[in-house]
Amino acid sequence: MEIPVYVFMGFLESGKTSFIQDTLEEDYFNNGERTLLFACEEGMEEYDEELLKKTNTTLVYVEEEEDFNKDFLISKVLQYYPDRVIIEYNGMWSVERMMTEMDDTPLLVFQTIVTVNGETFDLYMNNMRSLAVEMYKIAEMVIINRCTAEMPRATWRRSIKAVNRRAQVLFESVDDDDMGEEDDTLPFDIEGDEIHLEDEDYGIWFVDAMERPEVYDGKTMVMKTRVFKSIRLPKGCFVPGRHAMTCCADDIQFIGYLCHTNHAKSSTIKSLKNKMWVNLTAEVRIEYNKEYGEEGPVLYAKRVEAAEPPVDELVYF
Repeated sequence: MEIPVYVFMGFLESGKTSFIQDTLEEDYFNNGERTLLFACEEGMEEYDEELLKKTNTTLVYVEEEEDFNKDFLISKVLQYYPDRVIIEYNGMWSVERMMTEMDDTPLLVFQTIVTVNGETFDLYMNNMRSLAVEMYKIAEMVIINRCTAEMPRATWRRSIKAVNRRAQVLFESVDDDDMGEEDDTLPFDIEGDEIHLEDEDYGIWFVDAMERPEVYDGKTMVMKTRVFKSIRLPKGCFVPGRHAMTCCADDIQFIGYLCHTNHAKSSTIKSLKNKMWVNLTAEVRIEYNKEYGEEGPVLYAKRVEAAEPPVDELVYF
């Protein structure tokens, strides 16, 4: 029998324990099921023993990362026979390892939530980016708490969406009020028929077009990109894009959308080479593409001209 698992991730003092206790108190989550709670770190907030008793929850602490293993998990399931499992996972431990250790056990991940302290978001992204991104990649929901109106919430949201476009990103104020999802203030004008991108704005546009493709349907983009060509692409197509650092220097990847060149007015088309820089003018159409496996932005080049590289060849989010 499969046992649903709710995974709560985040760095120390991100509010995981408080959020779990609040969840346990909710009527929709508390119908008397036997709950097994694995706590993989001890923060400032302690679990309320009365609440655990009232909600039929058994708390088991996991002291070391190597203790969180397949044999340990199975032994605790057999000991307590839970109806569901909650994992408060240590943000300094490997998320990939956690998922691997649950393979071939009755445990089935049902929901993944990451809590983040807005006061330390930039600190962890600057110094422990790979660990943070590993959590964001599998999160269904990211809740950034202790936020103020002055914090760069739109930038944070883009950073998360760049690695996991399906994640819902929510913000809570310092007073625990729900601030909802942050609307992006874009650094370029999307009102006209033609949109000009500065070199540093490509990553922002790429994420926004992925999330809100309808905004760009029928618009003409003017931007500097790098050429990616492959025999696997349809004839007359290439991918104009940029290299982006989503995690760390070891996680640089090329991002871009498919571009058709059949009707482009440019002598450069015939001499396009991999990795060359071009100034691209192209219309965006939202259509199904087998390379995407779904509907998405597809570019139709109007003009392609050779260009000099930008000052910074990488883009960030």
